[in-house]
Amino acid sequence: MSGAPLYDLIGAAYTRTRRTDPRIAERIWAALGDARTVLNVGAGTGSYEPPDRHVLAVEPSALMRSQRPAGAAPCLAGSAERLPFDDRSFDAAMAVSSVHHWPDVLGGLREMRRVARRVVVFTHDTGDAGWRHRFWLSRDYLPEVAGLVAGRPSVTELAAAIGARLEPVPIPWDCADGLFEAFWRRPEAYLEEDVRRGMSVWARLGPDVERRAVRDLRADLASGRWAARNRDLLDLDEAELGLRLLIA
Repeated sequence: MSGAPLYDLIGAAYTRTRRTDPRIAERIWAALGDARTVLNVGAGTGSYEPPDRHVLAVEPSALMRSQRPAGAAPCLAGSAERLPFDDRSFDAAMAVSSVHHWPDVLGGLREMRRVARRVVVFTHDTGDAGWRHRFWLSRDYLPEVAGLVAGRPSVTELAAAIGARLEPVPIPWDCADGLFEAFWRRPEAYLEEDVRRGMSVWARLGPDVERRAVRDLRADLASGRWAARNRDLLDLDEAELGLRLLIA
């Protein structure tokens, strides 16, 4: 399950934990350069849409569109792979934490490149040296994540498809956006139902995997095993867990 069907299923609780983190936003908005007109592709509820530019959003999930706040940019129903715009219609096109849900990610990126002079994509490195093995949650409690990314284009392939450069985006320890890696120094958060519902990974892995991972994490927190295994994280202000900006 991906894209609109997934978020029509799990999206009702999305806005409780998913919001703009100002430090990540600063990186994304700086990457947009001097763009005045911006297309936000896979826009969801509107996090990270720059407030000082003319933004048009595209989002396939009706439930996500319905949760966009008053005053948010206008939003069309549509998908990345078939953007209904002429070539170079926008100064920039952006996509934030959505490309891994697109059925044809390379096609969607090329469409963004077609309709905009600049492309900015916030995504993650799914290679073995990236987030999957570096992040303790996927490494120690959710090894099934490997199956979710199997066969997906690597982040270097994504960059090559649109001639983009890659920039790492470290995650602050108190990240305000409840993305999958956000609570790397606050492991107790993953025990909370609302926190997990804001992360598509859990829905894609299924309830049996979720129950096992939560049970094991709770036990390791209680016993001190998690702290012993991850003591090197406790004094860090930010962590490099494979999040990347693609800028073309």
